[in-house]
Amino acid sequence: MDDHVLLISNDPALGRTIRAALADVRDIPFEVSSVSRLSAGLERLGGDGIGMVLLDLFLPDSRGIETFDVLHLLAPHVPILILSDSSNESVARLAVQRGAQDYLLKNHIDYRWLPRALRYVIGRKAADEALFVEKERAQVTLDSIGDAVLSSDLGGRITYLNPVAVQLTGWARDDAIGRPLAEVFHTIDGDTGKPIRDPSAMALQKNQAVGLMANSVLVRRDGSELVIEDSAAPIHDRRGRMVGAVVVFHDVTATRAMTLRMSHLAQHDYLTDLPNRVLLNDRVTQAISLARRRGTQAAVLFLDLDRFKHINDSLGHAIGDELLKSVAQRLLSCVRSSDTVSRQGGDEFVILLPEVERVDDAGTRARKMRSAMLAPHHISDHRLHVTASIGISLYPDDGEDAETLIKNADAAMYHVKDSGRNNYQFFTPDMNARAVERQSLEDSLRDALERREFVLHYQPKIDLETGAITSAEALIRWQHPQRGLILPAHFIPIAEDSGLIVQMGRWTLREACRQARTWSDSGHPTPVAVNISAVEIRDKHFLKNVRTILRETGLDPRLLEIELTESVLIQNSTSTAAVLRALKTLGVLLAIDDFGTGYSSLSYLRQFPIDVLKIDQSFVHHITADADDALLVSVMIGMCHGLKRRVIAEGVETRAQLAFLQTQGCGEAQGFYFSHPVAAEPFTKLLRTGIFKRRPKLIAELFANGNGAGHASAY
Repeated sequence: MDDHVLLISNDPALGRTIRAALADVRDIPFEVSSVSRLSAGLERLGGDGIGMVLLDLFLPDSRGIETFDVLHLLAPHVPILILSDSSNESVARLAVQRGAQDYLLKNHIDYRWLPRALRYVIGRKAADEALFVEKERAQVTLDSIGDAVLSSDLGGRITYLNPVAVQLTGWARDDAIGRPLAEVFHTIDGDTGKPIRDPSAMALQKNQAVGLMANSVLVRRDGSELVIEDSAAPIHDRRGRMVGAVVVFHDVTATRAMTLRMSHLAQHDYLTDLPNRVLLNDRVTQAISLARRRGTQAAVLFLDLDRFKHINDSLGHAIGDELLKSVAQRLLSCVRSSDTVSRQGGDEFVILLPEVERVDDAGTRARKMRSAMLAPHHISDHRLHVTASIGISLYPDDGEDAETLIKNADAAMYHVKDSGRNNYQFFTPDMNARAVERQSLEDSLRDALERREFVLHYQPKIDLETGAITSAEALIRWQHPQRGLILPAHFIPIAEDSGLIVQMGRWTLREACRQARTWSDSGHPTPVAVNISAVEIRDKHFLKNVRTILRETGLDPRLLEIELTESVLIQNSTSTAAVLRALKTLGVLLAIDDFGTGYSSLSYLRQFPIDVLKIDQSFVHHITADADDALLVSVMIGMCHGLKRRVIAEGVETRAQLAFLQTQGCGEAQGFYFSHPVAAEPFTKLLRTGIFKRRPKLIAELFANGNGAGHASAY
């Protein structure tokens, strides 16, 4: 306890004097123990309860300053008051220098002064302990906080670094202490690289806390750099005088990088890293302002990939994403550094040309982009072909703000879609009305399946030798409640772009198989041909759906004919070949539609198990007027015979076309010359009457009146 005093002295008279002086103390009574030898005192201090020591430096077993040194070494936390006579006062003062609290002259001890001296020592001990605890708390705090802390004196030299400051600056504490602050805490402007003014000097000059300037960079001892933030402040003593400064800072490199990254992501597409809609609008607005001041033009190109949804839905989003990134790189290769290529979302891209000298400059750029799209994209194991439809609007003719220019370029792009895709078109005012019309159709189309608004019409294929109906091609129609019967040319492109084509194709296949089964049950087994798009053949559920539909309708697989275009076979030929072989195993017939229009070699005729080749109507239309087309058709018919494939001519509309095909030995034909596509009931009547079973030479006369008009575009 603090009031337990140990007297170590071999002077009995001194002991009695001290005991007497402390005996009458009432407010803070003292308990006094005494020993005459240092060894006994050390033993006594080995236990607990001694609050302070009164030490005579000259003892039987120890003399002089060594007496204090030994005691202080073994009991450093116990306050020691030296007892000395006048002749040894210099030794007493030396003991005080080495850690004793004070010293008393033996002949000056009195009853009033001694208790005060002891109370002073006890109070000082308590204050020292409190100060020690506070310093320890401060030290632990500084050592454990996440911020770096360093301090300097008025001369700008380092006096302290905490562990975080050591870590961030790269300077060991022992190496840093005493060095100029600017050497250890070397900061520069992150933008200019120029040195920043010493923040501690600023704090001392203003006598107040100051923040570090924005974008401050700490150059570490090894030369590496960190972005830092925080402040500096002056240090004052008890009298309020400045004695130095403290700098508190922390590493914000990762935070700053994250902030910049988040800012970048807010303005850029996550997939392609192209500017997004937000940044594009800002740049278009800036381009308009610049063009307005200079009296120049700017152009906006709205680009949409043709049939991208086919690839995305059939091959998966991972392949689709890689294709989008490949497209983005090709578009970037087609523009100048001052232009902007942005992704709006999905497969839509918008390109800003802020400086257009002539209108055709935008057309030239569009043609370059169109050409860049034609080369196949090699994604994983796939060789993908994709084209683009591009709409162009110009400032100031087509709009004077970003929203209008982009909207009008979008309208022009949809005009390209409706006109056959893979092209570009400048905006004209009437395109807005067509864009609204197209959007209205798309909205209605989404509910058409559920409302059962689709119907199938069937067009017969005729054996040119016997006149018999060999099969029926199923062609979808949309019975719109307000618009009436809509032909597929008006809604199939929308279905392809909106991703509805798979559902429509599944419905078409099921309905065609159901009708073919009905004909078969009524004694007229007639094969039905169904057109299958690229996205359907690549759909992972396609084969399963075909098997399910055949099983549920009970149709003989030999009465189902799948028609595919040449382009479907070319894309992903390996996977397509596997699907076609599986279909052949089921017994389904396979036909190539639009034969002769593909852009690949004829090697697929050996690679794929094809049963029927249909000569495209574009050749048939001109066989009586164009010698080249006539020769091509003759060659194709001969090739089909040589390959032992059935051959069907599409789009027969005149008696002369029919006569030419007969002379060339074409086996079958279809077209308006024989019959338009008709609903199931009229087609059933054709099957029952056998109206085409006449001599081939009479077919022309039989249908010369009434069936010779029409256009192939109505298919």
